[in-house]
Amino acid sequence: MIPFRIHSGRVALLDRANVDTDQIVPKQFLKRIERTGFGAFLFHDWRYLPDGEPNPSFSLNHPRYRGASILVTGKNFGCGSSREHAPWALVDFGFRAIIAPSFADIFANNCLKNGLLPVVLGDTQVAKLGARARENEDYEVTVNLEECTVTDSQGFSSVFAIEEFQRQCLLDGLDDIGLTLHLEAEIAAYEIKRPAWIR
Repeated sequence: MIPFRIHSGRVALLDRANVDTDQIVPKQFLKRIERTGFGAFLFHDWRYLPDGEPNPSFSLNHPRYRGASILVTGKNFGCGSSREHAPWALVDFGFRAIIAPSFADIFANNCLKNGLLPVVLGDTQVAKLGARARENEDYEVTVNLEECTVTDSQGFSSVFAIEEFQRQCLLDGLDDIGLTLHLEAEIAAYEIKRPAWIR
């Protein structure tokens, strides 16, 4: 997993509440066995018209948001089913952080295990970031996990909370497998001391 420490990037605004995981990556695309390649299907039913052409009215199709790596969105983002494919799709599309007033619990946990930082800020703060993304071309913010802050060049500054264990895992780039391998010496020492199975 790629460590997350300090990330500055362009902001894309998805001004919708209660975005569920079936909209993030629709069920018909959950057939791949690897974690990559899901970015092409991100928000598929909103991004594309029935004929397969990009939907010009969908915000993430606007040229000003091209290359965005920070998503600002509405409350309860990631509700619905617990599919881990949703953060896979967001990461594969290029997002490193999502800022919202709230997230569905399972979705937020899946994000943290895949190097995607869900940042909870207040409604007023999220609205301010959204307005700046809408009004300013190439609007960027900096998400600093070392100091747990979100800032921009226009004077916005806010702190956010994250559980310390999850924060440290992101800082070190450790998912569940990485955490286990991090304890490889202790595991090997235990295995040496463990009695052999009696046949």
